Amino acid sequence: HRRRARAEDRIRCAKDTGLSNLPLHDFAQNQSWCAVVALACDLLAWMQTLALTGHQARRWEPKRLRLRLFPIPARHARTSRRRLLHLAATAPFTELALDALNALARRISPPQATSG
Repeated sequence: HRRRARAEDRIRCAKDTGLSNLPLHDFAQNQSWCAVVALACDLLAWMQTLALTGHQARRWEPKRLRLRLFPIPARHARTSRRRLLHLAATAPFTELALDALNALARRISPPQATSG
């Protein structure tokens, strides 16, 4: 019972992500479009699993993520071999976006070398 519900949730996610209308005319192009949509769905699922732990946004549908979390204004800057992302402080969900980015950074940061 629940397995079928999860499958239907994934289908709804794919439709919200871009699978509802195939925008191209050729079969091979639409096949590529389907692969991009599948990748986007996987990225959303992993982001919600790894970065949005402990927040209600972990259960948000793609449309809600697209309308609340993704449109936060940001500026990308490079300085002294570092890349910085400056998020707008006045956006409603900036704190959530910062928490998610920090959670991902903690997961991918290399272990610190110990002197000894």
